[in-house]
Amino acid sequence: MIQMQTLLRVADNSGAKQVRCISVLGSSNRQRGMIGDIIVGSVRKRLPTSDIEKGQVVRGVIVRTRNAYRRKDGTYIRFDDNAIVLINDQREPVGTRVFGPVARELREKKMMRIISLAPEVL
Repeated sequence: MIQMQTLLRVADNSGAKQVRCISVLGSSNRQRGMIGDIIVGSVRKRLPTSDIEKGQVVRGVIVRTRNAYRRKDGTYIRFDDNAIVLINDQREPVGTRVFGPVARELREKKMMRIISLAPEVL
């Protein structure tokens, strides 16, 4: 579960390294986000050579969560960290590479570009 003030690792090569969640997009009273949800966040750490500035407001898709996620077949999946992939307004990834595994629930959310860039889909 990702909520306000959660620190997330950025799992792509966009230049940002860490993002703090500002809100989870969806209905007006949406409190928590899970894999495949889009969040709005603020960049906390970045690479010195990146175009993204510290404090910049960005959007991202949650690709990994530490909290266990229950799938429709009854199994659970859990990752070692909370991670997002930054996206633009057209829901395309900002970076050209995705690091680490991503969950296959992104396929149901129509995030095919992120799945194609990921080295492993669990």
